[in-house]
Amino acid sequence: MDSNTVRDPRRWWVLVVLCLSLLVLAVDGTVLNLAIPSLIRDLGATPADVQWILDAYVLVFAGLLLTSGSLSDRYGRRRFLVIGLAFFGGASVLAVLASAPWELIGARALMGVGGSLLMPSTLSILMTVFDEQERRKAMAIWSAVAMVGVIAGPTLGGFLLQHYWWGSVFLLNIPIAALAIVAAFVLMPETRSTGRKIDPVGVVLSIVGLTSAVYVIIEREWNIPVIALAVLALGAFVLWERRSEHPMLPLELYRNRNFSGSSFSILLMSFGAGAVMLMLTQYLQFVLGYGPMQAGLGLLPYAVAAALFNAVGAGLGQKVSNRVLIGVGLAVMAGGFVVMATTTGYWPLLVGLLIMGVGGGLAGPAAYATLMGAIPLEHAGVGSALNDTVQQVGMAMSIAILGSVLAGVFTSAMPADAPAAARDSIGGAFKLGFAEPAKLAYTDAMHVGAWVGAAFCVAAALLALSVLRSAAPAEKEPVAA
Repeated sequence: MDSNTVRDPRRWWVLVVLCLSLLVLAVDGTVLNLAIPSLIRDLGATPADVQWILDAYVLVFAGLLLTSGSLSDRYGRRRFLVIGLAFFGGASVLAVLASAPWELIGARALMGVGGSLLMPSTLSILMTVFDEQERRKAMAIWSAVAMVGVIAGPTLGGFLLQHYWWGSVFLLNIPIAALAIVAAFVLMPETRSTGRKIDPVGVVLSIVGLTSAVYVIIEREWNIPVIALAVLALGAFVLWERRSEHPMLPLELYRNRNFSGSSFSILLMSFGAGAVMLMLTQYLQFVLGYGPMQAGLGLLPYAVAAALFNAVGAGLGQKVSNRVLIGVGLAVMAGGFVVMATTTGYWPLLVGLLIMGVGGGLAGPAAYATLMGAIPLEHAGVGSALNDTVQQVGMAMSIAILGSVLAGVFTSAMPADAPAAARDSIGGAFKLGFAEPAKLAYTDAMHVGAWVGAAFCVAAALLALSVLRSAAPAEKEPVAA
């Protein structure tokens, strides 16, 4: 991407708005993971319900991202940011009012729609208002705010869960979304790409293909009709985009080794990050007996380390190549997983979390900068959406694969004479009075899951070191509305 010829004097205030918008999504994701035990106890949610409360958002969000990013490039990135914030805040109100698992699942799906409209604009607007000299610094701040969300979510959410009911965690989204909407209108210029045309066939094929593919991943079943639909739709999407005069996603980007290599590195890195929250929220509360707020504070060191080393990584990026930073950061993350896989109790876990935070802080900004640096500015929205899609697919893979690993190891480690409900989940085991064997079984399951996370991080590091190159193609300038 080229540097902008004229710097917007409001660019740092614009970054504040983008960070507020990102904070909505970051806080929501970490809060919900922490609320899982409360949902099981208070809402009567089954393990399948909990899975869909988590996955309904991911399914809709990932399925609509590319379309939303493409539309924001054409019709205005600020416009889609504001619409997404309004939609997300409104859906959060419905989540607060939910009284049954199916109602919360529906609200989470609507939140996925809002998130898909909102998220691509946060990064694409950043890319269009900051020039090449300042872009890495702005992106490091953007990434650090995501970590602040990881801090604020468990801490504030834990306080609310400890003093109020589970629905109160969604109240956090509403004032942040409202403040970000007002700030966007006051401070942010509109940007869009002229000459872009909508690709309706690509829109339909991408939604069908991505939604069905993510569904297959999160369901963890060989659903042949859905698999066939995913393969056919995504295959047709690729063929159509290659022949279209105005493709929604320019596939020639994948010929750029930096773009393709960073995409797959982010995919595997997101798998590792998702594994941490998926495993540890239940480990801290069920196995170690922490309350919700104590569990939130227990995850704090991971977020703090990642946020601090985002800044370190941004500084090193001026002297060290992204390729090296990504490879080293992912290898460090793998080391954190190894510590988790070979120890028990909180203090050894703390060491593992700190190591993982350092690795993620080094690798994350470099990976995002590499991917976005390979995308033309006129495709900033769809490029940002592709980055988000890769992350969501990685998170979905984490929930699916590690969810299966945790469930399988837990079931096999429980006493054979335990009731089926006790062998299905640690929450069920606690309800039926099998707390002690369930703690041991879940610890075994977490150790195996940590080894899986370590393997994914090593694979991502090797991929980054072998594929990425030092290249920064020049592209066109954005057009301000």
